[in-house]
Amino acid sequence: EISACLVGSEMCIRDRSRSTRLLHHVGERLALLGHRYVKLHVRDLPAQALVHADFNDEVLRVAREQVAQADAVVIATPVYKAAYSGILKAFLDLLPQDGLRGKLVLPLATGGSQSHMLALDYGLRPVLSALDARHVLPSIYATDLQINWSAEQGLTLDPAIAKRVSDGIENLSASLSALNEVAALNEFDSIPFSSVRCSV
Repeated sequence: EISACLVGSEMCIRDRSRSTRLLHHVGERLALLGHRYVKLHVRDLPAQALVHADFNDEVLRVAREQVAQADAVVIATPVYKAAYSGILKAFLDLLPQDGLRGKLVLPLATGGSQSHMLALDYGLRPVLSALDARHVLPSIYATDLQINWSAEQGLTLDPAIAKRVSDGIENLSASLSALNEVAALNEFDSIPFSSVRCSV
């Protein structure tokens, strides 16, 4: 069972963008907490099928199914000119109207400055709610200066953003565990009617 689907939506093709590195960091931390996840990079989907909303495309069908099977969706996007990436919007448009029903969603974003941080709450959050997400967790926005990468040290986060990321991961993990407990309580073995004994 997939606990989380990690949806990355960097727009340019380079080694890894800051938003992608942050997304993978969250996935690795979730794995350490016992949750299984799959990665979905929107830019790797067939561009023509994505732009033309080709619902018959097999690759897009598999991507939509990955989202459908997950209990949670972690979305990472760069923010440019106060807007989340267009390629992410194109993918979200391919989901059914209730494509996030019952799911937890953790939005992540990176941008050049703090002036773009409201793009998550005023741009992305309403779209996620319209897709019937069970709960959209508090968004995490980091500036480029708060996320650093080097081949020697790997990913390093500014202490303030590291705390927010850690809190977001713990919140998501706890919520996933709670969902699994509820699901376990709702499961029971059916009893054939012929085996039921009643006394009056």
